[in-house]
Amino acid sequence: MYDGAPAPEDLVRDHTVYSCVMGSRAFGLATEESDTDRRGVFLAPTPLFWRFEKPPTHVDGPLPEQFSWELERFCVLGLRANPSILEVLHSPLVERIDDTGRELLALRGAFLSRDVHRTFVRYAAGQHKRIRADLRTGREPRWKPLSHLLRLLLTCRDLLRTGELVLDVGAEREALLAVRRGETELSRVESWADRLVAEADAALPGSPLPDEPDRARVTDFLVRTRRMSALQPDPYDEIAQGVAD
Repeated sequence: MYDGAPAPEDLVRDHTVYSCVMGSRAFGLATEESDTDRRGVFLAPTPLFWRFEKPPTHVDGPLPEQFSWELERFCVLGLRANPSILEVLHSPLVERIDDTGRELLALRGAFLSRDVHRTFVRYAAGQHKRIRADLRTGREPRWKPLSHLLRLLLTCRDLLRTGELVLDVGAEREALLAVRRGETELSRVESWADRLVAEADAALPGSPLPDEPDRARVTDFLVRTRRMSALQPDPYDEIAQGVAD
């Protein structure tokens, strides 16, 4: 912890600008056993960045299955087409939001670009590689990661085709749940994954998505937000003075 600054969990509690539910509940794949995965974005007060020890870029907790990013780190990853970040921006299950969070959501289209083809497919390929490595050692297939891999590829294909990121799996729910339960032959799962990659590849040349994200709009938002925060009273100033005394 840095002197005079809040604990990481206090940043999440006091400075969250946007939080939502992700995982199975956002994807339309929830069952009675499903956890509630929460993801969020917090805005660390600007004066905290003037210290030698900077605020954390992310915080795990304080609730179970909760993870949050500091706004700048969230934007950096979003501009890189990180699948988790882009999906957080499109969750249908918003739990907490303020004016800054609403402006962030209004910018979610600025993060989208054809880079999603590379990042989504690469992430799915990495998952597939790990699963195949497990199989070579004689382990049972990890069915839940396999269903997640397929869901991610479905999202990528449809995003490239339409330019819109939709999390709910819709008509594919039962097929994906069957994979998760281990009721689908592995060869059929792998064939489905290969077909989805091919369909994503085919959708890329004619995709309505731009070649690059709108970095200028996101930068303008971040700079204005930091400046507005700097003009506010430092909520931790008294703590810092107390430590110095």
